[in-house]
Amino acid sequence: LAEQGRCCDLGALGEQGGAPHWEKSLGTYIGCFSDDGHERTLIGAVFYDLRKMTVSHCHDACAEQTATYRGCFQLPENITHAFPSSLIQANVTVETCSGFCSQKEFPLAILRGWECYCAYPTPQFNLRDAMDSSLCGHDPEAQRLAEYCEVYQTPVQDTRCTDRRFLPNKSKVFVALSSFPGAGNTWARHLIEHATGFYTGSYYFDGTLYNKGFKGEKDHWRSRRTICVKTHESGRREIEMFDSAILLIRNPYRSLVAEFNRKCAGHLGYAADRNWKSKEWPDFVNSYASWWSSHVLDWLKYGKRLLVVHYEELRRSLVPTLREMVAFLNVSVSEERLLCVENNKEGSFRRRGRRSHDPEPFTPEMKDLINGYIRTVDQALRDHNWTGLPREYVPR
Repeated sequence: LAEQGRCCDLGALGEQGGAPHWEKSLGTYIGCFSDDGHERTLIGAVFYDLRKMTVSHCHDACAEQTATYRGCFQLPENITHAFPSSLIQANVTVETCSGFCSQKEFPLAILRGWECYCAYPTPQFNLRDAMDSSLCGHDPEAQRLAEYCEVYQTPVQDTRCTDRRFLPNKSKVFVALSSFPGAGNTWARHLIEHATGFYTGSYYFDGTLYNKGFKGEKDHWRSRRTICVKTHESGRREIEMFDSAILLIRNPYRSLVAEFNRKCAGHLGYAADRNWKSKEWPDFVNSYASWWSSHVLDWLKYGKRLLVVHYEELRRSLVPTLREMVAFLNVSVSEERLLCVENNKEGSFRRRGRRSHDPEPFTPEMKDLINGYIRTVDQALRDHNWTGLPREYVPR
């Protein structure tokens, strides 16, 4: 059920029905029903989009109503304190437990034998040390007596880190979030916004990102009402406009592929096979590979105060790296909020589905070109007393 700003899961997803404005295969039109927040026509999950809920958005949200297995974990010492809500029921299933916890608006459903618990990730139960799945077993009585539990992600979003706003006062320090295109800038903005509670701005305007919740997109990039400002610019004049910067660097092989996908198919799409096989791809590499290098070199040379962050390290060690980033932004963040961000780290900004191209689209000539730039940037980082590039950047 899609209405203004809201989507209610009626479980009626199937083939095209009688409503002419519905897109093909998005569902069967049932009719128009009254809806009351206290007494719903049909009970289910509710999703909100304060900009505009559409049938397509509603379908996508409702289609994802499944519990995702997170792993087998050791129980915390104080179960009552760590797990605020519980359900004890014979023959309890994953679906039953996930549904119960979803109704209670918890992002985690925990199964231990016939016991179902609901929780948020906390410092005492942070989901970082998964055990061998065999320890959880399948016999309910044996599992109930054990010290391990199965954890599932419910479709409910962890709301402890979703509130965001503009800075109450203009920032005295003008901070850039600088990267080469395709280096994960949008994802980093998602993490920063949810960790700090403040919107990020942009040197550009991207309507797609604004519609996905990046409210800082429409604010003038020099307003100083955002915690930092996205930029892909390089060159002395552009760099010296900022007081400090987080310089986000990603493996050029990955960055080039990501940016080519974006240019051809948008933020979440993949370039078609014809794009990779045309002259467009080698021309793109010849032009953009040097930009990857010059972007880093310029920021190292002209940046007044820098924090260098490697995309791969942010992926590998999210909370410690993000903690360093928010400290650089001079924001105090609770551990619970960081865990909330970690639990919703992907947001809506990761390409899904099968890649439509050869996973190794680089010719030997392209590799020679890119590897030379990798060596140059690695040495420049070391010359400026930063750690060199991660090992996975090492020329192939």
